[in-house]
This record gives sequence, C-alpha cells and structure tokens, in this order.
Amino acid sequence: MLENDSPPTLTESPTLHHSPQRGKLIVFEGLDGSGKSTQARLLLKYLSSRGYRVFFTEWNSSELVSDIIRRGKRKNLLTPTTFSLLHATDFADRFERHILPPLRAGYLVICDRYVYTAYARDVARGCDADWVRNLYSFAGAPDKTFYFKVRVETAHRRKVTSRMKIKHYEAGMDLGLSSDITESYLRFQGLLKRQYDMLARKENFTVLDAEGDIESLQKQVRTAVRPLLEGFPKEEVLLHGD
Repeated sequence: MLENDSPPTLTESPTLHHSPQRGKLIVFEGLDGSGKSTQARLLLKYLSSRGYRVFFTEWNSSELVSDIIRRGKRKNLLTPTTFSLLHATDFADRFERHILPPLRAGYLVICDRYVYTAYARDVARGCDADWVRNLYSFAGAPDKTFYFKVRVETAHRRKVTSRMKIKHYEAGMDLGLSSDITESYLRFQGLLKRQYDMLARKENFTVLDAEGDIESLQKQVRTAVRPLLEGFPKEEVLLHGD
C-alpha cells in the first residue's frame, strides 16, 4: 500500500438523527477481515441464549435489488455513482422492512454494517461525502456502533488464510489503483480504513483493537452492550439476511 494515497475527506455534515423507537440499534463496522461479522454473530447467540428479543440483519441482504447488484458486479457494469445508488436502494428497503419494525417492537437489533459502510466505501470511490449522507438521511442513529480497527495487512492475511477469493470491486479494481489485484486491494482497503478512522472520531464509535483474539474481543463487546440491556423483555430471536 502506498503511503501517499490521498482519499477524499469527509466534510462536516449533520450526524445521524435519533428517531423515536422502543428498541436499541447495535451496529458492527470495519474492514472485511476485521472479525466484525464473527463478533456480531457471537453477540447474537449470547443475547438470544439469555432470552433477549434480538433481530439480526446484514448489509446487502434486501431481496429487492441484491440480484441486480450481483449481476452488475459480475459484468463489471457499476460506476461509483451507480454502485452507491443501488446500495442505498438496498439499504432503504432493508431499513424499512427489517430494521424499523423490530426496533418499534422493542427488539435489540444487531446490524452487520450500517450506513457507515456506505459513507466509507462511496467516499473512498470518489463520491461526494455530503451527497452520500443525504442519500441515507432517513436512517436513525445507532445506540452503539462498534468499529473493529485492524491493519490492512492483517485483514488481507486473514482473507488469504480463509482462501476467500479477492473480488473485483472489493479490490477497487474499477478505480484504476493498480493493475495487480493484490496491490489494488491493499490500496483500496487503505482508503477505506482512513475513512473509517475519521468516522470513528466524528461519530464517537466504540473502537476495538481487532488484532486481538476472538474471546477477549467478545468480552469487550458484551461489556459495552450491558448498559443497553436494562429493562428489555426476554422472549425470542428473529433472523434476517443471507
């Protein structure tokens, strides 16, 4: 990764507003390979095993446009703006159908990626920061946002170890950062990390060192979530997402 890559910066914009709701929204953010998805699932199991009413949802899981996004990626047809608009449509459907209803019903809603994923990815791809925020202005502010901070090299090593193939858009190959997919991946993930680091400061994320082991990270997550659990009913767990 080149140290002099300069990502677009986030301009000062209003933070997400708090909408009236009975439940609590818990968000997990970070680079691919940061371990955020594992930690989100572990928290889901922990809370549901104790009888809390929990709902889980993840990024790009709306049936409305997910097939269009997959086909667009497969044929390399997505420009940064098109990419942003499709994911905003996907998220809007997910928000209205699978986030707001359980929140209003008093559930703990765990989100594997929220609007901050768009803020980081779309701005890193060259979209205007204020324009992106306006696309998602309908979304309420989370009650707790975890940012799993990890070095790009660590995230890449974990991906290679898992034998998961690096994909075209994941590597930012559409941006012309490098003709080599590994180098492009490292550069693009570096741009994303810088955006996430800025967001973490601006949005007051709970930042966790994702270089640590799974067990100790989960303990930190549970400790941070504990104040949100006061007064919550304990009934059932709902699941949504691929």
